Amino acid sequence: MVTLEEFKKKHSDKCRLIGLDLGSKRIGVSICDEKQLIATPLKTIIKNSQKELIEKLKEIIDENDIKGIIIGNPLNMDGSFSRSAQSVKDTAQNIEKNVNIPICLWDERLSTVGAFNLSSQLDVNVSKREKKIDENAAAFILQGAIDFLNN
Repeated sequence: MVTLEEFKKKHSDKCRLIGLDLGSKRIGVSICDEKQLIATPLKTIIKNSQKELIEKLKEIIDENDIKGIIIGNPLNMDGSFSRSAQSVKDTAQNIEKNVNIPICLWDERLSTVGAFNLSSQLDVNVSKREKKIDENAAAFILQGAIDFLNN
């Protein structure tokens, strides 16, 4: 896995990225435009197996000419490594073995809360908010990373 700084050095040209919010069963996926200005929720993948997840990610990568993956890293509030962070790291390493594009982890503390609060400000009803929370969290994660890349 690469750091976002390493990714930025390797990819000075603009390219599309996807953001992932990895849950144990639900994977939120977001995508950004080629100029890396805006992250948009794309879909939620229901994970039945690692193999199936990788196949679905490969489809998204091929269909959208994706050049990198940003994965939310669920650190504890004090910045320490959580049990979920170990699970995310393991899954990220498995994805990395099977796709040929750079992957980096991005601190996702409060991304689900942020996505939920943002959708509440947009006056989206609660059932729709909960249905799309994973992909909205993925967009929140990806937006934070592309904002960092652009500064």
